Amino acid sequence: MASSVSSLFERTESLSSIAASTSTEVPSGPLSGPSDTTWRRQRLLHIGSVQTLSTEREDQDAVEATLIVHHRPGMQKPHSSYGTLPHVNPKKSTSRRHGLPTLPALGLPSRVPSLSNSPTQRYGTLDRPSIFRTRTRPISAYDEPASGALARTPGEPDLDLDTGRAVRANGIRVWYSSFSSVDWLHDAIKDSTRMYRLRRSKSVRGRVRSAADRLMGWVIVTIVGFLTAIAAFLIARSEQWLFDIKYGYCTTGWWKAHRFCCPTISEERNFAPGASNVTCVAWASWGEALTEAGATQLSRILVGRATYALSALLLALVSSTLTIYLTASTSFVTRKDSGVLAPDFASVPENGKASAPPSDPPAKRKVLYYAAGSGIPEIKTILSGFVIHGYLGGHTLFTKAVGLSLAVASGLSLGKEGPFVHIASCIGNIVSRYFAKYENNEGKRREILSAASAAGVAVAFGAPIGGVLFSLEEVSYFFPPKVMWRSFFCAMIAAMTLRFLDPFGTGKLVLFQVTYDKDWHAYELVPFLLLGVFGGVYGAYFSKLNYRWSRDVRNKTWLKNHPIAEVLLITAITTILNFVNGYTLMGGTELVYNLFAMCLPGSPNTHAGLCVLDPGKQTFHVMRMIAVALVVKAALTVVTFGIKVPAGIFIPTLGVGACAGRIVGLVVQYARWRWPTAPVFASCPENSLCVIPGLYAMVGAAAALSGVTRTTVSLAVIMFELTDTLTYAVPVMLAVLVAKTVADALEPKGIYDLVIELSQLPYLNAKHQYLWGGLTVSDAMDRDVEAIHVGHSNTVCTLRDQLAKVAAAGYADIGFPILRSDEDGRSRMLGFIGGNELEHALSIVAEEADHPVSFHPSRHLYRSLSSSSLSSILEHPEDPFDFSVYMDKVRPSAKRSPGKFLITITQTPLTISINSPLELVQQFFVKLGARYVVATDADGYYEGLIDKNGWLAFLDELETKAT
Repeated sequence: MASSVSSLFERTESLSSIAASTSTEVPSGPLSGPSDTTWRRQRLLHIGSVQTLSTEREDQDAVEATLIVHHRPGMQKPHSSYGTLPHVNPKKSTSRRHGLPTLPALGLPSRVPSLSNSPTQRYGTLDRPSIFRTRTRPISAYDEPASGALARTPGEPDLDLDTGRAVRANGIRVWYSSFSSVDWLHDAIKDSTRMYRLRRSKSVRGRVRSAADRLMGWVIVTIVGFLTAIAAFLIARSEQWLFDIKYGYCTTGWWKAHRFCCPTISEERNFAPGASNVTCVAWASWGEALTEAGATQLSRILVGRATYALSALLLALVSSTLTIYLTASTSFVTRKDSGVLAPDFASVPENGKASAPPSDPPAKRKVLYYAAGSGIPEIKTILSGFVIHGYLGGHTLFTKAVGLSLAVASGLSLGKEGPFVHIASCIGNIVSRYFAKYENNEGKRREILSAASAAGVAVAFGAPIGGVLFSLEEVSYFFPPKVMWRSFFCAMIAAMTLRFLDPFGTGKLVLFQVTYDKDWHAYELVPFLLLGVFGGVYGAYFSKLNYRWSRDVRNKTWLKNHPIAEVLLITAITTILNFVNGYTLMGGTELVYNLFAMCLPGSPNTHAGLCVLDPGKQTFHVMRMIAVALVVKAALTVVTFGIKVPAGIFIPTLGVGACAGRIVGLVVQYARWRWPTAPVFASCPENSLCVIPGLYAMVGAAAALSGVTRTTVSLAVIMFELTDTLTYAVPVMLAVLVAKTVADALEPKGIYDLVIELSQLPYLNAKHQYLWGGLTVSDAMDRDVEAIHVGHSNTVCTLRDQLAKVAAAGYADIGFPILRSDEDGRSRMLGFIGGNELEHALSIVAEEADHPVSFHPSRHLYRSLSSSSLSSILEHPEDPFDFSVYMDKVRPSAKRSPGKFLITITQTPLTISINSPLELVQQFFVKLGARYVVATDADGYYEGLIDKNGWLAFLDELETKAT
């Protein structure tokens, strides 16, 4: 017995390493939730490695059962944020497996009985009432029974007896892996089926459920708007305190920022030329606090600047460290990711005897740091229909919020406004996951993300209308009227809540919100036009330089492997250059506010010396100071945007444009002072405030931001909301349109599109016009796609090998056309099964490596009316080795016969002729949201396949040849 136990320990040693890290439930049927990625991968690896037991098996049964108990993963806890691995509690079991990791219990509601994995119970269902009655919410399958198989509530018929047919539904999907594309058609059909079932009930309960379903979206966007405002408030307050702590601290309360410690003189605290020599008794600088009472002024300045530099480096270091070590894409391995796309899939443990497919490891995708940058390019990619697990999860939200406050406070040339879109989207994603309607429908969830993006811009600029338009123009891919209404409501809630919270103590939503009470003159259209040209030129060349810096310097030198060192180096350079003058030392938001400010005659506030009281003596000196700040800010922004800290591009760009606009405004103001009687100034009354340099700064800022981001309508509306007036609608519109036109002529892609290209994000640009020439579908399709032939011997093991072979090629959206060969050797397509669906199905039947697997294009199922419903037939196929339920696209129909139903399941994939123009394929992917398109010849025979990722690669090659 002792020797038996010893040998059993040796045989189960490999199982220990396999199952030790497993911490989630495992699929037990088509509609079960996703299992752990490592567990799933190891099961697929061990297909065909059934170990031979010794003759003393009967004596070892009890010991083996006891040992396997410790390797058994347990149930899922209630809720985990999107993109994180949940913690689980182990559950005991006495089931045995054939040399494979054990199948853990599955926590599903009692209304969803699951199919057993045990070969001896293949045609039955598990009876685990203690598990099914759990009140926790496990991560479910992507397709709920109600949406995928016409599940019914008690008292509702299975069929529409008036028409004699069932509601149409499509095939079962399991989940989406990272960087795979969303099946918009599937999600639309699924939601349509769900709504039909919900609306057809005329009972009181049914009407209440229908009303609750309609209100659900409004409730979610209300919560999202409220939480977004709270997050913006906390970030703004913490950023102000962290930024000011570099200078000193408040003696009346260390937690107070300078603005709240000295509210009456906070605008004059910078080392700006011409600033009033006022001091705040409650504020103590580090130069005073860290030196002796009799220290010289020089020593205090040196100590103060040294403290400033060390504080900036520390803040940047902490921000970068959090970003790199908490949000690297390689650290986000979720249960919804594919087990076969992992680089180590083909590596078999020493004790394993599985015949892992000999293939080269797939090309590694570039490592992304989810909290770095603004997040807008990635949000655009997600809203366009691609999945990036973890990017909108709780870890990313926390790191983005904390790291953003630290990075902005360090004094780097970056802003916090752009990342608010990412933060709001994280909140929207997390909140929507508590509602099954949105959690299990990626298409519906993106409606909430669009509304959240609008709320992010609303709190960033205090512009709820501009936020809605920004979401429509720049971020969102699918924006129906319903989404627009909810986005508007969400943005309103966010702006209203932030107004009550008052983050700056001024009653304004943003610090640089200004109001002008003077009108503009016709002659000013010429300088406004010049500012538009400047904005376009600056935007185009900034995008070019930043792209080339990131591609050729950041990604091809030692900086690539030392991102924290890069952050510290740029922070050190920024800190040194900040001491050039008072304007470079200001924070980005504060600089923009002072540049936008209107100088009132007789006001003691000179806005850091920007108000020129004597044009003859002060104009050129102030212009030189602003010009130096413009050059320094522009150069630093080129090398700063893209470092591994949370960073936005809005405020640095607004600062550069505002500097240029203020310079132009000062030139016009000087010209009017120098030549007051010139005909061009005839419309200006004598001794009046005719020229407002702050207005030019605002127009220049809008032009520069339009040149960089290529936004137009939304940007103009944001500027209107910032100035609380439509008086300057024409100047802003003129500058924005000219800037975009000039920038597009010099560089077709904006900064966000270039970041998408650098990050290798799978984004399909619906706005871009491609020149196809004489190309047809045959030039774009892939004829060598790995296919499943129903006439061949398809077993669990051979399908596993096919799956691994395709995964080794590095495809994210893997899938297999299912073909049948005719007598003449040509193939007809019977259906299509996705890689995730095949992986899920194989993990269920992994014990039977040599068991044949069937795919039926037309399947007839008979059931007695008294024993089963249509939904149960579709939910629980009799044979787990029949993968037809996963095939695209399932279209059920039913006919009544005496005491029985006849269900015919057919597959109708989206097809196109090989001689069709490529613009038709583009419209299939853009307008219909297809994941793949099947190419056929004139007789309907299969020729090849075009999947979405392959189509993106073809478009990239097409653009490369064109340029």
